[in-house]
This record gives sequence, C-alpha cells and structure tokens, in this order.
Amino acid sequence: MSEPKKVYNEAMRVLKQTSRTFYIPIVLLKPTLKKTVASAYLCMRAIDEIEDHEDLSPDIKTTLLQNISQLLHNTFDPDAYHQLIQPYMDKLPEVTIRLSEWLTVCPKGIIEKVKKSTGIMASGMAKWVEKDWQISTEEELDEYTYYVAGLVGVMLSDIWKWYDDTETDHELAIGFGRGLQSVNILRNQDEDQERGVNFIPNGWSRSDLFQYATKNLNLAEQYIETINNRNIATFCKIPYKLAVKTLAVMKDGREKMTREEVKTIVDQVTD
Repeated sequence: MSEPKKVYNEAMRVLKQTSRTFYIPIVLLKPTLKKTVASAYLCMRAIDEIEDHEDLSPDIKTTLLQNISQLLHNTFDPDAYHQLIQPYMDKLPEVTIRLSEWLTVCPKGIIEKVKKSTGIMASGMAKWVEKDWQISTEEELDEYTYYVAGLVGVMLSDIWKWYDDTETDHELAIGFGRGLQSVNILRNQDEDQERGVNFIPNGWSRSDLFQYATKNLNLAEQYIETINNRNIATFCKIPYKLAVKTLAVMKDGREKMTREEVKTIVDQVTD
C-alpha cells in the first residue's frame, strides 16, 4: 500500500474513533470531498483535544495552541510540531499527535484555507483558555462559539467553493457551526459546571440558551437551503437534523437521543 493511501486509511480510522456527529456524513461524501473534509475535521479536532484536555495546565494549553497557530499560518514544519508536543506525547491523543499527517491528506488546492481557519481557531482557543472560559455576555458567547465552531462553517464553505464553486453566505455558515456548538453546550452544561467552566452569559437561564441555539439552528437551516449540490447538502443536513432533534429531546427532559432515533434521522436524510 502506498504511503498516501495508508495515511488516508489511518485518517478514516481515527475519524471514526473521534467523531460521533461527523463520521457518518463524511463517509457519504464523494471521494475528493471525503478526503478533504476528513483531513480538515481531524486538523480541527487535533487542537480541540488540547483545549479540552483534563490533565494539561492552562499555561501549557495556551503555549501549545499559540505555537500551533503560528506553524499553521506559515509553512507547516512537521519537525517543529513534533518538537513542540514531544514533552506531552504521553498525554496527547493520537488525533493530536498526528496533525502533520492529517495535513498531508488535504488536497493542495485547498490546504492553505484549511490551515488558515485551523490556525485562527487555535489562537482563539488559546485566548479563551487564558480567560478560563468565563463568559459574561452574549457577545462573548458569540466570540467563543465563532472560534470553536463558527470557523468550522467558514472552512466548510471554503471547501465547497473550491470543490465546485458552490457559493454560501459567510454569516449563515458561522450560524451553522454555532448552532451545533450551542446544542453541545446545553448537553454538557452539568459536566462543564463540575469542572468550573461557564459558557452561559450572566443573567441567562437555560431557556435563554435554548433560544440562542434555536436562533443559530435557524441560520443553519437557511445555510443548507442555499446549497444546490445534493451531496454537500446531505452532508450538512445530518448534523443539523441531529442537533435539532437533540434540542427537542433535551426540552423533553432526556439527556440524549437513542441510537434508533439517530438511525431514523440519518435514514430520512439519505433516503
């Protein structure tokens, strides 16, 4: 097996291990898109694992994220990256350790856009690690969710444009990412509070956060409606529909969907 094919197969294996939401729609994409989106997702997941890491100190997280951002904004040097993470190899997950390899999977025509969005995300995450994720206002919530999820929407839109000139609205793309992230925040609220992290603006109730999620999921719906490529639209619909259903389930007092409910949604979208 050739080295590129081997790395691609490894990427798909790690993708399946790390993503419940995105693995299913990614594997439904046509080959070029599948390779590109898988690479892009893994790059962003690699830095996300640093931000969320339970055993790394805030100073170490900030240093790693800021340095990774610099590497991504320049000609990415795999040796410099491995030197950077070397002291933490026993703590970091495979998806983070192999960031250099995930970049090699991405087609040359779009790699710089993927690096740019991931680099901005890394610096934004570093900023919020320094702030200890304490969010006081809706503007701060918007800023945080832009860095950790809105940029996913931006990056995907860059990929669609590169692939077949599919045009999408920048703000709707950000809303798509924010909508998915705000559902995650609601789902993980108790867990986040236990570790001292607060994503809810001062004076907001859980109901306000539901409204915030609904507002952004409405933007996500508009985003998807503008996409004429059926393969891309299907990709976007799956996480969107899962998020909408998760929101409804939580409003009913349940923690998450059943596997059967997930399967039903995927079947409906792909039918």
